[in-house]
Order: sequence, then C-alpha cells, then structure tokens
Amino acid sequence: MIRIVLADDHEIVRSGFKMILEQESDLTVIAEAADGTQAYAVVARERPDVLLMDISMPPGQSGLVACEQIARDFPETRIIILTMFAEPEYLFYTLRGGASGYVLKNSTSDELIGSVRAVVEGGSYIHPKMAALLTKQLAGGNTKDDRSYQQLSNRELEILQLLAKGYTNREISELIFLSVKTVEAHRAKLYKKLDFKTRADLVSYALRHKLLDV
Repeated sequence: MIRIVLADDHEIVRSGFKMILEQESDLTVIAEAADGTQAYAVVARERPDVLLMDISMPPGQSGLVACEQIARDFPETRIIILTMFAEPEYLFYTLRGGASGYVLKNSTSDELIGSVRAVVEGGSYIHPKMAALLTKQLAGGNTKDDRSYQQLSNRELEILQLLAKGYTNREISELIFLSVKTVEAHRAKLYKKLDFKTRADLVSYALRHKLLDV
C-alpha cells in the first residue's frame, strides 16, 4: 500500500484528489495538511511514501519553502508538486529543492495516479506540458539580467518575493495586512521598475537573484 499525504489550503481540493487516489486499491491518503508548516509536521509524524503538495498555501508556509525542508529532513518521502502554476521557473526551483514530480491540477486522473507510482518506484514525473516548456527554455539559454531589485522599496521587494512564491494579490493582502488595491498598486510599480511583462518574468528574476531563499 502506497501511503500518501495531501497538502493544499483548500479542503474541497484535498477531498477531490483524495477521492481520485483512493479509487486505486494500492493507494491510501493517510493524512492532510493546509500549509507547508503542517505538511512538515505531518510528514515528520507519519513518514509517508509520497507527499502531494501545492505551492501556494497561505497564510502558513508555502510549498516552495516546505519542499526543500522536507526533502532535506525526510528523503525517504517522495514529493510531488501539485499546482496550477505552469511556469518552468517553478519547476526548476522545486526540482532543485528535492521534488520528484511536478503535476498540474488540470491533469487527468491517470496522470496523477501515474505520477505517484512513478516516484515510488524511484523515478520522476513531469507533466508533459511542463517538460515541453522546460526543453524550450533550456534550448533558449540564459540572458543577462542587470536590473537591480535595490531600486524597489522594502514593501515592493516583500511583495515581489511573495508573488514569486505563488501567492495571489488577495493572499498577500491577508499576509501583510494591506488592502488588495494597495498590493495591486505596489505590484504595478515593481513591474514597471523592473520591466516585467508576465508572472514568469517575475519568477525567473526572483530565482536568478535568489530572492526566494530569503
């Protein structure tokens, strides 16, 4: 029996994935968590075979941070990132942090189940769409980036880090006690200062400058 822990801040999402997984006779969900801090504690207690974990889980610790900590302290537990974020930068970061799989939430049931079995057998699983994006990005090479985040205010830098970790404007507003409109204004300013066009630009920049490690 493959023992699984589900970590996602939405109970209804956990329930849906649990239903899918437990239709298989060899899969069982033994515990759930609502953020990265809870995920770490549950893994420490249960020592599951697989942890299926989202990236953005406010108001607690994000999956990006928890992934590296859990992979370091409990290497016997295989980590699969289960997310809606299709940017290759997140894939790079989580694989570097110790994840064995990266599955998009719009995947089929067979893809989700297959990813669990693949990592338990010692392999890895990357959603086909992500694998294609990864190949394209690697083929494109790296470009020089001399834009300095020092020009940002402390608040803008804080918001940049949270955005790069996968939090939405509303989630950030709850974390740092600002209105959503104020967060949106700070976001617009930092996008303009650093000439970002997309979230992928922001995530790539944050990774290159090691801002997610702060």
